[in-house]
This record gives sequence, C-alpha cells and structure tokens, in this order.
Amino acid sequence: MMLPIRAYGDPILHKQAKPVSQNSTQIQQLIDSMIQTMRHADGAGLAAPQVGKPLRIFVANLTGVLSLLPEDEQSQIPQHPMVCINPKVIFSSQKKEEFEEGCLSIPNLPVKVKRPNKVKLHYLDRNFQQQEIEGIGPVASVLQHENDHLDGVLHIDYLSAFRKKLIEGRLNQIKKGNFEADYPMQIGN
Repeated sequence: MMLPIRAYGDPILHKQAKPVSQNSTQIQQLIDSMIQTMRHADGAGLAAPQVGKPLRIFVANLTGVLSLLPEDEQSQIPQHPMVCINPKVIFSSQKKEEFEEGCLSIPNLPVKVKRPNKVKLHYLDRNFQQQEIEGIGPVASVLQHENDHLDGVLHIDYLSAFRKKLIEGRLNQIKKGNFEADYPMQIGN
C-alpha cells in the first residue's frame, strides 16, 4: 500500500524514533508499504518517520549508486531494497566528502552536504537477523541520510546558517504545500 510522505514542516520529521522491539505482521506490512512508496517516489531511501511512523526503520535502494563505485565494492551492495531495523552507526571516518542529497520530504530541493565518506552500520534485516554494511562514498551518504531521519535530523540541518537562509523561502513554500511531487504527500500532521 502506498503511504503519503510527510512534507517538511511536519513535527514528526524532527523527533527521535523509537526502537522496534519485535517482529510482527504490522511491522512487515509497514516495510512492504515503505518499499512500495520508495519505489513509486523513485527515492534512494525512505525512513519510517517520513511516512508518519516514529519507528527506527529505514529502507534503501542502493542499486542507483552502483555505477559510482569501484567494481570491487559493487558486489557488497544489496541488489534488492535493504531493510534496516534499529540501525546504529558504529564507525564514521574522519575524512569527509561533499554529497548532493535530495529528500522525499523536501521535494525538488537538492543541497550539498558534507559527511563522513565511510561508515559502518549494524542493523537488523527484515527477518530480525543481525547485519552489518560498510558504506563508502555515495552509499555512506544514503545510509547516513536515512539513519539521520531516525534521530530527527534532516540533511538541511547540516547547512550553514547562510546556506539555509538561501533556501528558506523554498522551505516555507513546502511547509505551506506549495510544491509539486510525483508521489502522495501529506502536509502537517
């Protein structure tokens, strides 16, 4: 089932999500709906708070960044949407890189964000099995972006006050619902 994506300005996007304590039919249905919604919106990832669920779950489709990776790293990337439940970043490199990031909750407003260029993430997959992924470059960007959503942090929160001021008018328009998106959106709560 397609779920509406919460637009910038919705308070849930700046709230800490709660850990998922156990598997259930409802959790599996939410995961399926999140994957369907992410695919329909043509996103690289989608976090549960973006669809109004304050749970520590995100889904990601990393196949779109495969061509940007060296060949030896491509085999480590899941070929299907990955599901991350209760993810935790256990390593972030000191070295940072600037990535252009968009967000389904902030449509048509990509910005450059400086982040660690390598991270390691522990998480539970959709079968509640322990997993680990090491992301480099654009994969690290996607993993950090989606994990940040679970902590109530948006990629635009990393912008300097000056850079944020430059996009303030556009952000206010999104809050008011003045934007176009090719997927269902929900304004406010």
